[in-house]
Amino acid sequence: MGELIEDEARRAARLLDAQAKAVELFEEVERRGLLAPGVRETEASNAVRDLAAELFGVDRYWHKRIVRAGENTLRPYRENPPDRVIAEDDIVFVDFGPIFEEFEADFGRTFVLGDDPVKLRLRDSLPVVWQAGREYFEAHPDVTGAELYDHVTKLAAEAGWEFGGAHSGHLVGQFPHETIDGERIESYIAPGSDRPMRRPDRNGQTSHWILEVHLVDRERRIGGFFEELLDLGHERSGGGSD
Repeated sequence: MGELIEDEARRAARLLDAQAKAVELFEEVERRGLLAPGVRETEASNAVRDLAAELFGVDRYWHKRIVRAGENTLRPYRENPPDRVIAEDDIVFVDFGPIFEEFEADFGRTFVLGDDPVKLRLRDSLPVVWQAGREYFEAHPDVTGAELYDHVTKLAAEAGWEFGGAHSGHLVGQFPHETIDGERIESYIAPGSDRPMRRPDRNGQTSHWILEVHLVDRERRIGGFFEELLDLGHERSGGGSD
């Protein structure tokens, strides 16, 4: 880890810059067609890794790189399903946590390769649910992680989906950020995280958060994923396209 940046304006700017680079990376992933039928998930993940190195010199990630397709999109982050070959009509999501100049990005998007109307509706529901979650966060200054998780799961149900994750986000910051592990539930937007999200972190600095939305349809065995910074930036960036 480099020197701790204490100035809050600089911290916020660096986190937003890291996310902007992640947006650019994902746009280039789509432009180059890296998520293509016949490609294994691991091959696509390695291709995205190599592209991040090419574009930004990224050589470190603060969490495992995820590309999941088809029924693997039902599986939450902590699971490691068998490697799958992307099919022609698949739904695919990508979740990467690159480190840009000592600051973490955490960015997830969903792509639909065919024209299946249910998969397209699922993809398009993700940013809508995410934005409604952000609006709830902004409207409730004392919201806890548990309260926001509960609200996001209700939003998922109202949109006609099941929420697929045991949490809906976590702290993010200068690498390495506030410890993220199963023993520190307050690092997550999750049941049992009962402290206000707007609080100082372990360094006495502003806590910054990622909001994650994982929607699933277990009957059709598909899911989708969307994540980005919750408390910084006010322009919602778009999702993947078919």
